[in-house]
Amino acid sequence: MVVADCHVHTTNSDGELTLDRLPAAARETGVDIVAVTDHDRLHPDIDGPVVSLDGITVVHGIELRVDAGDQRVDLLGYGVERTQALTGLVEEIQQDRIDRGRAIIDCVEDRLGVDLPVEPRRGLGRPHIARAIAESDADYDYQGAFDHLIGGDCPCYVARDIPGFDRGVDALADACAVVGLAHPFRYRDVAGALDLTADLDAVERYYPYGRTVDPAPVDRAIADHDLLATGGSDAHDDRLGLAGLDGDDAARFRRAVGAPS
Repeated sequence: MVVADCHVHTTNSDGELTLDRLPAAARETGVDIVAVTDHDRLHPDIDGPVVSLDGITVVHGIELRVDAGDQRVDLLGYGVERTQALTGLVEEIQQDRIDRGRAIIDCVEDRLGVDLPVEPRRGLGRPHIARAIAESDADYDYQGAFDHLIGGDCPCYVARDIPGFDRGVDALADACAVVGLAHPFRYRDVAGALDLTADLDAVERYYPYGRTVDPAPVDRAIADHDLLATGGSDAHDDRLGLAGLDGDDAARFRRAVGAPS
């Protein structure tokens, strides 16, 4: 049974879950520790690396996309202390999100002749724009917006300007108790992504890929680099605990981030 969901998004980025709703959503699935890992953004209402909200242990985290050279990967930082380096990096990324969002919105509106009910802002991601397209007069649903308009290689896609791997790791390592690689089997080059864990503390072993994957390469990386195994649902709604940690893995995660047992 999953008791620690270490990968959850809120309305602070592109999730639907509010911080107020989080404790109830956790209890509904038996989860008692949740890591809030919003995309490229620290949560303004979590005032410490680990806090308690209505009886639920909440770990302040972040999911940071970085350029590893031949591919882009996502890093998960857990137990965040706000540092000048990380705060500055997040500010740069958020300004890029605003500029990129504006470019995508303008392209969609010009191409389809519609007004989208969304504005460029901090935390804006393509899921927000896809929802706005589905709510507009355009003849596309949410998935169709990605498939035909704003997905990679689509006419209104705009690439993000993201930090390099080394800069991202350095900023997270100074600010976080644990830095890990997210969802390794989602990358084009799985082996190359796992090689990066030599410079990290952890790797996301448990994840709801929607398909069967062989965890052996991840287990080898854990053994080779003495990594902490993490896991989470990558929830963008209020359904927590679809993947995560139990037993000894959950206990090790608690200790690593300084959460009370």
